[in-house]
Amino acid sequence: MSTRAQVLELAILGRLSESPTHGYEIRKHLNATLGAFQTLSYGSLYPALKSLTTKGYIAASASEPGSSAGRRGKIVYELTGAGRAHLEDALASAGPAAWDDEAFDVRFTLFAETDATTRLRILEGRRARMVERMDMLRQSFGRTSRRMDDYTRELARHGLEQVEREVEWLEKVIDTERGTRGPLDLRPAAAAAHDHADAAGDPVHADTTNKEQA
Repeated sequence: MSTRAQVLELAILGRLSESPTHGYEIRKHLNATLGAFQTLSYGSLYPALKSLTTKGYIAASASEPGSSAGRRGKIVYELTGAGRAHLEDALASAGPAAWDDEAFDVRFTLFAETDATTRLRILEGRRARMVERMDMLRQSFGRTSRRMDDYTRELARHGLEQVEREVEWLEKVIDTERGTRGPLDLRPAAAAAHDHADAAGDPVHADTTNKEQA
């Protein structure tokens, strides 16, 4: 299964954890709230619903028939016990996939159901990823901007500014999660990793520990 398909299934389970509903409402919710699914089609949604039903994570049942003669009722989807357990396991994970571009928006919308330690680890991981991307874009822009035409240069600047704004936003959210004030360390990810290269196993956790001890 592709990463996008996995993220879509997680988003569906997250929506159904709030209340049972039908496919139209699921699609409308995802298109309105999740950037990764702004163009979500029924051709993507219904295979995902079928897959989740086959796995036993959701159950489908017919609602009351429509008012018009012969009109069928809509299919209502509901989270099962197995689906809720699967969702809880998924929300407890905080590996690199959780802060990838495809998954981060979905995971963030489910933070109300995610424990604080996992939330912070995902945020720290996303921040490290975006700081690294920001540094790469700055270096690339500095090397090549003089060779660009005005429109290409402006587009490259716009892309860099978007990443810079996300880093700034992540700083604020992380500060809120930690209950602290002030900017966090904005060094390139490689430099930060060098400082705690001898720490055990978990670079994100080690980065957090080093900063708290500073």
